[in-house]
Amino acid sequence: MLTEFAQATRPALVLTGLMFALTGLAYPAAITGIAQTLFAYQANGSLANRYGHVIGSDLIGQGFSAPGYFHPRLSAAGKGYDPTQSGGSNLGPTSKTLIDRVTADRQANPGAPADLLTTSASGLDPDITPEAAQWQVARIAAARHIAPDHITALVHDATVTPLLGIIGEPHVNVLKLNLALDKMASKGPQPTP
Repeated sequence: MLTEFAQATRPALVLTGLMFALTGLAYPAAITGIAQTLFAYQANGSLANRYGHVIGSDLIGQGFSAPGYFHPRLSAAGKGYDPTQSGGSNLGPTSKTLIDRVTADRQANPGAPADLLTTSASGLDPDITPEAAQWQVARIAAARHIAPDHITALVHDATVTPLLGIIGEPHVNVLKLNLALDKMASKGPQPTP
């Protein structure tokens, strides 16, 4: 009787072991190897380095607030830009709390584009529109004593256009743009008007 049971279960156990080896070991190892070989930067989290230290990821927004830096979209993730609490505010368009906050922000920042007044769905959006970046140029130029044209050129160079001209929206990665600002500053003073 025990022999019959062993004969009946042996194919199932062999198949289970084989599938575990293929799908649990071989396939993940192959995909990880391919990713590390062909797409190492992306496979490792698109990490941004400065002076040999990781300072963030191109995929996760950070809270820049100094006047000499581009500011990102607002964050509703935890206490702000907390990747462990990603998520929106869940405030709808008729929410008095949302209306009051956006109204106050609009009064404090006249002419600010909508993406600088609202949060993203994840609360961690690393990108802003080119218009939002351009809107901040005057403040940054004054804070850094750099001609606005130099900063506008950085925004233009950092703008990512839609794939094939139709897929996605033009956007600017705030971390990359701020790193470019710091790199510009490290090259020496830029002429001011």
